[in-house]
Amino acid sequence: MTIALVAHDSRKKELLEWVKFNRKTLFKSNIVCTGTTGRLVRGIFVDYFMESSRSKYERSYWEEVAEHNIQCFHSGPLGGDSEIGAAIANGKIDVLIFFCDNLITQGHQVDISALSRLASLYNIAFATNRTTADMILTSALFNNKEYKRIKPDFTKYLTREVCQYEEAPSKR
Repeated sequence: MTIALVAHDSRKKELLEWVKFNRKTLFKSNIVCTGTTGRLVRGIFVDYFMESSRSKYERSYWEEVAEHNIQCFHSGPLGGDSEIGAAIANGKIDVLIFFCDNLITQGHQVDISALSRLASLYNIAFATNRTTADMILTSALFNNKEYKRIKPDFTKYLTREVCQYEEAPSKR
């Protein structure tokens, strides 16, 4: 299972608290993040692993493990939201957790709207707040090998007839 984690600056602290609380469950999945969020999430996992380590020299090993399990895209405004959207469209993301700030308009609002539209279009689990994220993670269907998400069939859309361009009659 692949989970995308995204948070606007004003909600990063809340997302990171949620990640820290759920780190044991989350680490069993592949995680992708936008840039800044990804670096912060990696730090949480490295700290978690270091709690059980006896040697301070193991930090680089755990950093490598976290880097392997947590893929970072660009920062959201620099294309990271679009990269996650492309991964959704290509069937590479199963869950999107996006703690967004709905009180301000973002400079990349179009990308944010596109993420929401793609999550809905491709029928992936999508949370914009902690309560919904908790419900997704604690669902009996989360990581259930027998559960298969219903993937939409776009055949009719792709094979639909489209109007042909007709030249306007000339005025002579």
